[in-house]
Amino acid sequence: MHLPSPAPIDAPAVLDWYDHHARSLPWRVPPAERARGVAPDPYRVWLSEVMLQQTTVAAVKTYFLRFTSLWPTVFELAAAPLEAVLVEWAGLGYYARARNLHACAVAVVRDHGGVFPTTSAGLQALPGIGAYTSAAIAAICFDERVAVLDGNLDRVLARYFALAVPVREAKEELRAALQAAVPARAGDFAQAMMDLGATICAPRTALCMLCPIQPGCAATAAGDPTIYPVKPVKAERPVRKGHAYVMLDSAGDVYLQTRPDKGLLAQMTEVPGSDWSAALPEPSYPAQGAWRHRGQVVHIFTHFRLELEVWSAEVTPDGLDGGWWAEPGALAGEALPTLFRKVLAEAGLQ
Repeated sequence: MHLPSPAPIDAPAVLDWYDHHARSLPWRVPPAERARGVAPDPYRVWLSEVMLQQTTVAAVKTYFLRFTSLWPTVFELAAAPLEAVLVEWAGLGYYARARNLHACAVAVVRDHGGVFPTTSAGLQALPGIGAYTSAAIAAICFDERVAVLDGNLDRVLARYFALAVPVREAKEELRAALQAAVPARAGDFAQAMMDLGATICAPRTALCMLCPIQPGCAATAAGDPTIYPVKPVKAERPVRKGHAYVMLDSAGDVYLQTRPDKGLLAQMTEVPGSDWSAALPEPSYPAQGAWRHRGQVVHIFTHFRLELEVWSAEVTPDGLDGGWWAEPGALAGEALPTLFRKVLAEAGLQ
């Protein structure tokens, strides 16, 4: 048992704080409107929750507004070509989310007539919706009394309980403690706790005098909440190395191709390149030309650091198959992930 027995989380105090200090977010129904019976749109809540995985609110807002402008309902998103969705997702990272997003929209329209299931169990049966996202949608949209535990809440609860071990060692205990506090206004409570983690009990600061649950917080009583959560021992991130080849034709257009259907950055757009491995392979140019080394790009993925040597050359298009030539001015409309936008910038494009 990792948790002591402190005061339970004061849900009424949390809701009162939220009623006065809720963040204004484009996918959120404010608490005053919710009290008047305005229901959140499950499509918009689902879209925001998928975008917010591993991404900040500040980064998501522009993407969310763009997506909902192009595809205002799940019907339009389901009917959109996957390539168009990937283009609009480019830059948000974790691109499997975009593919799952499209697959989920298709499933909601095909199997549920465009209506999202109203329970966390029903939602979790959809493509790409896991335990957290299903709980968030069910609570926010339908007031299902279910604990919504994300990274921000991990930190808030680790401080509240002065958790002496890394969060991952007590995850289910934290979930049970949060579940015990969920009130009838489950959706507002979930969003209130998210807001506490984002604005009051932040990663590097703790504004304890403004926090509605401060009276019961064990870390505040101990003197320094910011020492929590206890950090797990991190394994060293391995390094992979490779080459990226930027090919130009005589008009200055760039040769692009689509990555394989499976694996990292699947179905996104790239320039040709080598395999990525622990040792840098010798360059193997995909076409004849006066190849010039343009520099190195470093990109951090979740599980490894990638170092790509960037080469460029003017080549003749003969013998190249499976890709296409893009004008430099049209590159913004390609489904290029951040990694390959870095590569093109290193080569003097973008």
